[in-house]
Amino acid sequence: MTSPIGLSLIFLNVLCDQLGVPVPAVPTLVVAGALCAAGRLPGGAVFALAVLACLLADGAWYVAGRVFGVRVMNLLCRISLTPDSCVNQTQLSFERWGAKMLVVAKFIPGLSLVAPPLAGATRMPPGRFFFYSALSGSLWVGAALLAGMLLQDQIQLLLPRLAGLGGEALLLLLCLLAAYIAYKWWERHRFQRALDMARITVAELHTHLQGGARPVVIDVRSTTAQGLQRQHIPGARHVPLREMAAHSEQLPRDRDIILYCTCPNEASAAEAARILMSRGFQRVRPLRGGLDAWIAAGYGVEESGAPSAPGVPAARVS
Repeated sequence: MTSPIGLSLIFLNVLCDQLGVPVPAVPTLVVAGALCAAGRLPGGAVFALAVLACLLADGAWYVAGRVFGVRVMNLLCRISLTPDSCVNQTQLSFERWGAKMLVVAKFIPGLSLVAPPLAGATRMPPGRFFFYSALSGSLWVGAALLAGMLLQDQIQLLLPRLAGLGGEALLLLLCLLAAYIAYKWWERHRFQRALDMARITVAELHTHLQGGARPVVIDVRSTTAQGLQRQHIPGARHVPLREMAAHSEQLPRDRDIILYCTCPNEASAAEAARILMSRGFQRVRPLRGGLDAWIAAGYGVEESGAPSAPGVPAARVS
């Protein structure tokens, strides 16, 4: 593998990985680290190009977040292979750690892809974002290259055997990649089935709200999500998902409880419903389509005054 071709492949692999294409870059970087230690690739160039690829991908998602807001994150969560660590967990991490969360995001599956557009959607200053992005990329790339350098002897023994296999080695790698994607999609399917339960439609909820026995409507979005989309259903209480268990005793057991969010498949609302049902609540249902479906149906909303996440400036509604 000549240096120009090798450097190009490393750059493209890291760029695609950070853009969300399911082609893991860590194995490539580990092998590159071993080749750098052996003098077969220039270490400085490998490190710089890999970090540049991270910055380009992060920058693209950051701009997408600024332009499209919460919609781009919901799209990512719909196609993500790790839905259980998608938008909601990233928002909670932002609330806890602020911009510093970006430093470790690349080491956590799911957060790596969602964090940059969330930073853009919350209007994080570009200078701060690219500083933390560069630091995160440097640590992530550096850790993988260092692992390869430390495993240089083992990798050097393995590479000739793989080269001798030729097309068989490529076929094996493609099979492993296909198996990885299939496993992740199976996990996603299992996650969605675990949240499967009877929903209430926005038309049914609107009818109930006009009647005498009004249900209790709860907005389970995180504080950051409310900052990104400030509207809420009139009269709804705000109880974030992570606080649902603590607030469960304050909820009535003799009335319908309707939970809504803005996440794909009503995942947060369904999880909140499961929490309440595990505590003996029977009349609990997520709102199908969440707040977006309510707004799309033309029903009225109120404006929230939710603050932004710590260390993140207040967001505008996209």
